[in-house]
Order: sequence, then C-alpha cells, then structure tokens
Amino acid sequence: MYWEEFTKQALAEDIREGDHTSLSCISPNAKGKSHLLIKDDGILAGVELACTIFSHLDPNVIIKMFLPDGSAVQQGQIAFELEGNARSILMGERLALNCMQRMSGIATLTQHYVKRVEGYHARILDTRKTTPLFRAAEKWAVRIGGGENHRFGLFDMIMIKDNHIDYAGGIANAVYAAQRYLRENNLSLKIEVESRTLDEAEQILRIGGVQRIMLDNFSIENTFEAVKLINRRMETEASGGINLDTVRDVASSGVDYISVGALTHSYKSLDLSLKAVVA
Repeated sequence: MYWEEFTKQALAEDIREGDHTSLSCISPNAKGKSHLLIKDDGILAGVELACTIFSHLDPNVIIKMFLPDGSAVQQGQIAFELEGNARSILMGERLALNCMQRMSGIATLTQHYVKRVEGYHARILDTRKTTPLFRAAEKWAVRIGGGENHRFGLFDMIMIKDNHIDYAGGIANAVYAAQRYLRENNLSLKIEVESRTLDEAEQILRIGGVQRIMLDNFSIENTFEAVKLINRRMETEASGGINLDTVRDVASSGVDYISVGALTHSYKSLDLSLKAVVA
C-alpha cells in the first residue's frame, strides 16, 4: 500500500494533466518494447519498485525480469524488459530510472562498506540523513546492499544526542527524563545516548537503563578504549566521519554497530537507461 501511494504521488508530480510529448506524437494504440540497460558496475536495487511503477500506470504492461534486486551487475547487462502500450512505458520511464539509479547507488556503496568489515562483529547502519519523502526507498536500498537500518525516524527510538544533553542540562537529566517519559506513556522504545568523550561513556554506564552508547567522532584509539570500558554491558555504535579508509580499523575495535551517513547522502547514482527496442 505504501509503495502504491508513493507511486501515485510521484507520477502526479511528474505528469499532472498529461505527458504532452507522448500524447502529441505517440499513437494511443502504439505498442512498444524497452529494456533496462545497465551502464555501470555495482549492485542493482529498485527493480521491484520499478515494477510497481509500471504496473500502477498500466497493468497490461508485461515485465520480464532478468536480474532481481541485489544482483551484482556489470555494464552492458539487461535488468528487465517491458512490452506494452508505448505511452505507458514513456510516462513511467523517468520515475523508474530516478528511483533505481539512486537506490542502486546506495546499495553499491553500502556493499563496499559491508565488505570492508567482513570478519569482524560490526554491522553497518544507515542514519536519518536521507532525502525527505524518499527515506523508505533509501533504507530499502541499504538492506539490499547488505547493511542494516538504524531507526526509521524520530518515532521509533529515543536517541539522546549532544543537543538534547545540552538542552536538558546534562546526561543524567536527559536519561532520567526519557525513562520517566517511557513509563508515563507506557512506551517500549530503546534508548541510545551519544557520548562525546570517554568520561561521558563512563557516565552513561553509571546511570544505566540505556541499551546503546554511541561513540561520536571518537579516534580509533578511544574507540578501542571505550569498547573495552563498556565490555558488552551495553551495545556500542561508532559514528561520525567514518569512511571506507577507516571503517575496517573501527570495526577491529569490537564495536557492535557502525553508522554511516554517507550511505544515503554521498553515494554515486548508478548509470542506468531505459532504451526502446525497435525491430
């Protein structure tokens, strides 16, 4: 239901009162065939969403899939083939490509990170640094690439970060207030608290009642110290400025999670194209 509504709104944004180019130069009964050409190497994502888009536009469009989501692809391969009303294919072309190019770029980058930490306990997480109203697709792409999702939004976890701590008057005030809020509202949400220093990590341990400590912008050396200090009494998450060159060193500390905002804000879209097949 969610993706049907997304497709409906996205098509309304693009088409409005009509695709005047197709309406003016393509016969209403014209049939066409197109294939999705891959022009980059990477991880394919968004195929299922593209199928939803074309099926929503025209249930009579035939979709022949060759490569499913999660496939490792190379330049020159064909992901799927469409056959049906030419106007319908043209109207869905750009929306499907926009979604697939971005999702494939995210999945590809995510897999690079996942492969860098192979052999270690750490799992790669995304963040809320996503495109407004496209978050579900971006987080879907992270999963396709082998990563895991952090909280979806502000509603499904309590994450006490530096500004919350400063506004609340300290870590203890913030944590105790959050715990009280959960009790009073009969909510069962995990609490994560950001620590900026080893001293703050130690404070969080003493306060207790928290499921995860975020080690924010810690050096590699301090990450090792913090993981040793916490000693699995709480989950640990490393975050802040971690890139492909440093992620393996961070994982070697024994940290449980590594969150990487770059997965959804600094990826390179995969080059894909929908090409008409003319006999």
